[in-house]
Amino acid sequence: MVDWYRSVVRPVLFQGMQADPEWLHQRSLGMLSHLTPQGTGWQASLEHWLAQQCQFEDPRLTQTLWGQTFQNPLGLAAGFDKDGLAARAWPLFGFGFAELGTVTLHAQPGNPKPRLFRLPADRAALNRMGFNNGGAAQLAQRLAGYWATTRSPIPLGINLGKSKVTPLDQAVEDYVGSFRLLQDWGDYFVVNVSSPNTPGLRSLQDRDQLAPILAALQAENRDRKPLLVKIAPDLDDAAITEVVEIAQAHALGGIIATNTTIQRSGLQTERLAATGNRVADEAGGISGAPVRPRSTEVIRLIYRESGGQLPIIGVGGIFNADDAWEKLTAGASLLQVYTGWIYEGPQMARRVLSGLVNRLEEAGLNQISDAIGLEHQ
Repeated sequence: MVDWYRSVVRPVLFQGMQADPEWLHQRSLGMLSHLTPQGTGWQASLEHWLAQQCQFEDPRLTQTLWGQTFQNPLGLAAGFDKDGLAARAWPLFGFGFAELGTVTLHAQPGNPKPRLFRLPADRAALNRMGFNNGGAAQLAQRLAGYWATTRSPIPLGINLGKSKVTPLDQAVEDYVGSFRLLQDWGDYFVVNVSSPNTPGLRSLQDRDQLAPILAALQAENRDRKPLLVKIAPDLDDAAITEVVEIAQAHALGGIIATNTTIQRSGLQTERLAATGNRVADEAGGISGAPVRPRSTEVIRLIYRESGGQLPIIGVGGIFNADDAWEKLTAGASLLQVYTGWIYEGPQMARRVLSGLVNRLEEAGLNQISDAIGLEHQ
């Protein structure tokens, strides 16, 4: 199968044009917002073509988690579609689930531009978006319009963040306010306390700050939707162990490991092309390949500390089936991609999923669930 994205489209987007990556991202979301698995006319033809190019189905990839069926373990990470504009399109690209957001209670513009940068030499990106989104009420209204009579064909997660205007001592009410508006529309929810781009947010990972947020959300959680917490790769092992204990104490559905990193060691990119400034001097979080080793270490630690009883969504530096297999065998039940999808293109899911089936066969396993935590056995 011809990889039209990597051979034609990516060189144009990465080298041939100097367009702002965020501008390109928003234009892409605008186009994808018109796609739906129930399209007609030209939409139906395009959707059929996308399905042939991007999707891969095999019953060995299916698993049940939180009482929900995931046709495959590969999902779209939060941050790509903050406002759910393309929520109906993500099944067409072969994803087994998608996570919308980060969304905040109050609409906010985010940080000043430019705030999204590519680091091609590192297969990475640097962002300091700052939770730019239209707010929880707008997202709820959009999802209600998309699925007035049906539900999404794949599970949808909703990632919740704290509004920048909300003081840290009022974070509980802020998270609960968003959850109250959106709890009918998400299949699972994520408490994001690990973005480096909202002042003070990462301090909410501390036990004394995190526990009240989780307790309040669970008290509001009338339908017992799975609630997860997303953590930073920059936490030390002791802090991660503490998060595991908190998650178990509050009956969380799992942990997402990990968010972007503020570490800059080992980067090949010296300066950002868009600004001319040294990467080390630029604020923001790094995603992509540089995060992969630490993300996998964190997954491994969570699995070990929880005795494999706490589901993990592994994210950080997945570009191919080898990366995906590494995270699954370290202990992840599900996987997410963002930066890797930007670099590898829409056919990535098909390549990764077919590669995972090959690895199941090589390992003599029958189901993808048999691979979870395999290295610990």
